[in-house]
Amino acid sequence: MPEISSLAVWVSDRQAGLLARDEMRPEYVFAYAQDAGGDAQVSLTMPVRLASWTSRELHPIFQMNLPEGALLEAIRRAIAKVIGEDDLSLLRVTGGNQVGRNRFSLPGDASPHGVESPESLDELLTYPNTRDLFHELAAKYSLRSGISGVQPKVLLSATERGTLTSSDYIVKSWGTDYPCLAANEFFCMTAAKRAGLPTPEFQLSENGGLFIMRRFDVTPDGDAIGFEDMCSLQALGTARKYSSSYERVAKSIRDFVSGEYLMTAREQYFATLALSVMVRNGDAHLKNFGILYNQPRSAVSLAPVYDVVTTTAYITNDVPALTLAGTKKWWPRKMLEQFAVAHLSLPAKTVSAVFSRMAEAVTETRAMIPGYITLHPEFREIGERMMAVWNDGVNGLTG
Repeated sequence: MPEISSLAVWVSDRQAGLLARDEMRPEYVFAYAQDAGGDAQVSLTMPVRLASWTSRELHPIFQMNLPEGALLEAIRRAIAKVIGEDDLSLLRVTGGNQVGRNRFSLPGDASPHGVESPESLDELLTYPNTRDLFHELAAKYSLRSGISGVQPKVLLSATERGTLTSSDYIVKSWGTDYPCLAANEFFCMTAAKRAGLPTPEFQLSENGGLFIMRRFDVTPDGDAIGFEDMCSLQALGTARKYSSSYERVAKSIRDFVSGEYLMTAREQYFATLALSVMVRNGDAHLKNFGILYNQPRSAVSLAPVYDVVTTTAYITNDVPALTLAGTKKWWPRKMLEQFAVAHLSLPAKTVSAVFSRMAEAVTETRAMIPGYITLHPEFREIGERMMAVWNDGVNGLTG
C-alpha cells in the first residue's frame, strides 16, 4: 500500500488546511484553507497567510507530538505493513488525540476524532499487576496517542470514583533500562509541587508501577488548549531537542509569553532550572518546556512543570540537557545567579528566595523516600541513589 502523501490539519474541530509531502523537491508543504481565519492558526510561528509554509523536514509544530521510544516502536509494529511508517502515516493514526489544539485526518474524513470508552481512574491506581495493565493500555491506546517522549506512555480518558464525567490523562510506565521511573518522577514532581511551582494533578499507582498525570492542555469541558514546546517555538525538529541553551529558552519566553505573565514565567522557569540542578534532572530539554494559550491572539503563559526525573539515578555521570554559559555541568550557585539577573531580569532577592524555596521542598520530599522504600523494597536502590544526589544538589546550591 502506498504511503500517505497528504493530511487534513484540524484546529479546534475545524479544518485549518492541508499538509502534504512534495516528492519532487523533496519537502513538506502546509497550506491554509482559503476560508481559514486567525483562530485556525496552527502555531504561533506560522500565522495564517495565502502563501504556503514549506520545510525540508516535517514542520516542527507537526513533529512536536510524533511518538518516540517504546510508543513509536509499538505503533510502527502495528501499522508498518498496512499503512507505512513515515511521519505522515504516524500522524494519521495518532492524529485524533494529540497534545495541543492540532489534529490530523485523511483529507476526506469528516472528523479527526475517534470514539472511546473511558477507563476507571480508581482501577488504574489500584490494579495489582501494573506491568500487564500497561501492556493492555498500550495495545488499546498506542494508535491513539499523539505524544512525544522516550518513556512508555499513552493518552486516555478516565472517570473518577463516584462521577460520570471523564478527564484526560497521561499514563506512564517504564522500561527495563529505567526501573522504578514512575516513583522517581512522582517524588521529583512532589518536590516541584511542594516548592509552589505550578504542576498538573498527578498520582502514583499503589504498587508504584504507573505515574498518572492529568493533561494540562485540555479544559474540564474537554476543549483543547494550545500548547507548543520550545522545539516548535525555536523552529527545531524533535531530534535537536538537546541542541540549544537555557539562555535561548529565556529568549523564547520573552518573545512569546504575554507581558502580564512574563515575570511570573521567568521566575517559574528559573525555579524549575534550579530544581533540576538540585535533583539532578538531566532531561530538562527543549520539549520539556512549553507555553499555553486558548487562541493564537489570546494571552500566552508558561506551561506548568512536567517530566522532572532524577536521571543520575540511572546514568551516574549524566549532565544537564542544554548549555548554560556554553557549558553542560551542574553549575554552582553563582553561575545560576548571574543567569537569572542577566537573562531573566530577576531581582537578587527573588533569586535568593527561589533557592531557599527549592532547597526546602527537595529536603522535605527527600524525607518521604525512606518510608516509601520500607513499603516498596524494590525501590531501595533507586531511592537511595536519589537521596544521595539530592543531598549533594541541595548542598551545592545552598551550602
